[in-house]
Amino acid sequence: MANKVIVSTKLEYEDALEFGIDKRKLVVIPVGVDSNAFQQERCYSDSSPLKLLFVGRLARNRNVEVLIETAAQMQNVHLTIVGGEGRTSSTSKLGYVNELMGLARSLNAEGKVFFAGPKYGEQLKRFYLESDLFLYPSSYENFGQPILEAATFGLPIISTRVGVALDIVIPGETGFLTNLNREEIMRHIKSLEPAKVRKEFGIKIRNLVEKNYQWTNIIDQYIQVYREL
Repeated sequence: MANKVIVSTKLEYEDALEFGIDKRKLVVIPVGVDSNAFQQERCYSDSSPLKLLFVGRLARNRNVEVLIETAAQMQNVHLTIVGGEGRTSSTSKLGYVNELMGLARSLNAEGKVFFAGPKYGEQLKRFYLESDLFLYPSSYENFGQPILEAATFGLPIISTRVGVALDIVIPGETGFLTNLNREEIMRHIKSLEPAKVRKEFGIKIRNLVEKNYQWTNIIDQYIQVYREL
């Protein structure tokens, strides 16, 4: 029987309680980020169009169609979708990426929506640095690493109430938590259009991540758990 159970987010903590794990055994220690990311400088500009970014496996539970539909209704936005086809289970139907591309065509949004495919390393970093806002409309995530990565690069975040978003998205300060509602997402995007606002949000969320999610701090927390056993 385990003496301690480590979870990575407040959401996982609540899930663990529902599964019957004694809260006295639970410890929240998040996934960390590379401290070198904090050395990357970004530019906050009022130039048009506003660059929206999604990063993640393209599985149906990610609800990326909501972002395409939102972008299609807006002026002066450009949505980049980074990621390849993914499946949440062996029974999940394939073809989601093709469906998303077809949706963009049917909405005449091909000029606003760019499918970049999977990106890693330095290529992925450039997408984070060259975007203005990060959008993540997933139905469920244990953690949601792309959310944390985006915050590390100073991107304000508009996300559903999943994973690490519940820990780092402070509504009205570092981003917004949203439902799967196009009008609501659109309102949040418009409120973050001014570069001054995006810079304020971006600095706050980057400082929050730098304080709480560097690997050196994470390792210290794990060491402390073992010392207390």
